[in-house]
Amino acid sequence: MHKSYEEINEKIKKRQAVVVTADEINALVEKQGFDKTARTVDVVTTGTFGPMCSSGAFINFGHAKPRIKAQKVWFNGVEAYAGIAAVDAYIGATKVKDPIDDDTDTKSNKYGGAHVIEDLVAGKNITLTVHSNGTDCYPAKELTKQIILNECSDAFFFNPRNAYQNYACAVNLSDRIIHTYMGALKPNAENATYCSAGQLSPLLNDPLFLTIGIGTRIFLGGSLGYVTGPGTQHNPNVPRNENDVPFGPSGTVAVTGDMKKMTAQWIKAIYLRGYGVSLRVGIGFPIPILNERILKYTLVKDKDIYTNIIDFSYDYPQGTGNSLGKVSYEKLRSGRITFRGKTIPTSSLSSYKKAKEIALILKQWISKGEFTLGKPVELLPNGFKGDYMTLAS
Repeated sequence: MHKSYEEINEKIKKRQAVVVTADEINALVEKQGFDKTARTVDVVTTGTFGPMCSSGAFINFGHAKPRIKAQKVWFNGVEAYAGIAAVDAYIGATKVKDPIDDDTDTKSNKYGGAHVIEDLVAGKNITLTVHSNGTDCYPAKELTKQIILNECSDAFFFNPRNAYQNYACAVNLSDRIIHTYMGALKPNAENATYCSAGQLSPLLNDPLFLTIGIGTRIFLGGSLGYVTGPGTQHNPNVPRNENDVPFGPSGTVAVTGDMKKMTAQWIKAIYLRGYGVSLRVGIGFPIPILNERILKYTLVKDKDIYTNIIDFSYDYPQGTGNSLGKVSYEKLRSGRITFRGKTIPTSSLSSYKKAKEIALILKQWISKGEFTLGKPVELLPNGFKGDYMTLAS
C-alpha cells in the first residue's frame, strides 16, 4: 500500500480524508485490523505542549520619524538582539529583564523574553526602548514608545530547537533539594520529573523522520507553522529499540510561524524557580500514512517508550549524562515509579491533556479541509545507513 501527499491533499480538499489522533489509532487498528486501517486512514495527528527553552521571535517594529538604526533594543526591559538591521530584533525566550540579579528568584529575573512573546501574542501593550549612536540616514539616537503586535511590521517565531524526540527522567541523588529546568528535585531521589507527551509526541510517532523535514506544515502556537530543518542538538545516532524509538534525547526540529496568527492559549511563559524563564509552546504534527511502515510507527504506546533516569545533581552539571536505568512513560504517567527499591512520585512538565487537545484541533482542521499537508523538500537526518528514501516512499 502506497499513498502520495498529492492524493491525501486532494482528499483533504474534498473533505474526504480519514483523520485520527495518535491516541485513537491503536483502538481503530484493534477494531478493524491493521491492513484495513492502513488503506483507509490518511493522517494521524499528534501534539505536545511543554517548556521549550530554545525559542524566540524576530520582530520588525517599524521605522520611526526621524528614523533610527537600532543598536540596543529592549521590550518591557528585556534586551533583544539588534545586530540584524535598522528595526529588526530577535528576542530569546530565556532572556530575563535587566538588571540581572545574582539572586535568581528576584522579581526582575522572573520576567523574560517568554513573557514578552506571550504578552505580544495576547495583544498587550509592550514598551519598546531603542538606543543608537545615530547616522546620517538614521539620525535618531533614542526611541521609547508603546507597541502592540498588530502594529509591528512583522513578527514571527523562529525556534531553533523544539519538540525533543524523547527526553530524560530527572532525579536528584544529592542530600539537598536542587532547582533545575526539570523542576524541583528533592534530595535522595524522593521524586522524579519528566517532560514528554509520550505516545502523543510528534517525533515519537515518526521516529525515523520519514514524513518530517524542511517544509512540513505543523500546528504551531494555535496557527500554521513550518519545520525549517533539524533543530540544534538534533542527534539521531542514539540507541533505539526494535521499533526505532530512541531511549533518550534524539531528534529536534527548528520551526517558524506568524505570531500575528497565534493565540496566547498555546504560547505560555513559565518561570522555573532557581533556573529562570522558559516558554511553553504548543506543537502538533500531521503524520501522513503513506505506507504500512509509517502506520506501524504511529501505533507506539507509552508502555513501549523508555527513557533514561539521570541524576541531575551530578551528571548534568558534569555533562556526563550517565544512565541510572530506564523507565517507560506508562510508569511515569502512572504517577509513581520504583527506583532503587523505593516507590517515588513522578510529575511532568509537559501537559498530556493539552497535547491531546492539540492533536484533536489539528484533526478538525484537516477534516474540514482547512489544513493540507506540506511535502518536505528534504527529510531530517535520521542516522539510517541504508536507502533512506525507500523507507519514506
